[in-house]
Amino acid sequence: MNIIKSSSGWLVYAFATTVSWGIWGALIESPEKNGFPATMGYIAWALTMIPCAIVGLKITNWKLETSPKAIVLGMAAGLTGAGGQIILFQALREGPAYIIFPIISLYPIVTIALSTTLLKESATRRQAFGICLALIAIYLLSYSNGEKKLTEGHTWLILSALVFLAWGLQAYVMKFANQSMKAESIFFYMTISGLTLIPIAYYMTDTSQEINYGWDGAYAAFFIHLLNSFGALALVYALRHGKAIIVVPLTGLSPLITITLSLILYNVWPSPTLLAGMLVALVAMYLFSK
Repeated sequence: MNIIKSSSGWLVYAFATTVSWGIWGALIESPEKNGFPATMGYIAWALTMIPCAIVGLKITNWKLETSPKAIVLGMAAGLTGAGGQIILFQALREGPAYIIFPIISLYPIVTIALSTTLLKESATRRQAFGICLALIAIYLLSYSNGEKKLTEGHTWLILSALVFLAWGLQAYVMKFANQSMKAESIFFYMTISGLTLIPIAYYMTDTSQEINYGWDGAYAAFFIHLLNSFGALALVYALRHGKAIIVVPLTGLSPLITITLSLILYNVWPSPTLLAGMLVALVAMYLFSK
């Protein structure tokens, strides 16, 4: 993958992430509906990171950076992402998805804030306008009127805030790490960190329920999550060559692809809110591509 070296290479990688994550989003509910729970899906996802990590190392002729700094940065990038996913499982048990997802979808705000203040990244007026539109679109695309669920306490809100911070911090760490180490090494340590959290995901699984390990369950989850892992690898490359304040909002528009595919596959027409989000997302993508 690391053969694209033109000035617009980061855009190719960013779009690869957006498209692969968008397709992943359209298909990911299928295994769960067929009896393969999301927590087990995490395990499948962690395992799909392995072949992508092998491809990355092959590109660098198996040269893995093993300095303490490289290990810490790589593991930090992985644990913030995978840890956020584990926390999200619990947040969804405590509170309503229709509120939680719009909250965490705005995690690029954290990345933008850290990258502008600590990495001194800046954007042109056109790009800045695109970033603002992207954040609006991300929120609209993540919004759902779902069933109103009565919540008790504020645990779900605290957990949602932790996911919001973790995912925003992850993208910043990935960009920061790219300044001193190879993208392939970053992804390798992200893979290791994802694998280390498998026992937690398994512990959170209700094993008293029958789990579908068949082709439409576990196997389907593996191949679907492979799209997510490929997108994550492409994201590391995008952040190596592009600014985090632009790359992250752009990849956050993956729900645009998800909704479009869902419309085609399931014949589901988007609500006015989602339709508005799709239109705003298209404008944002146009601004980023110029």
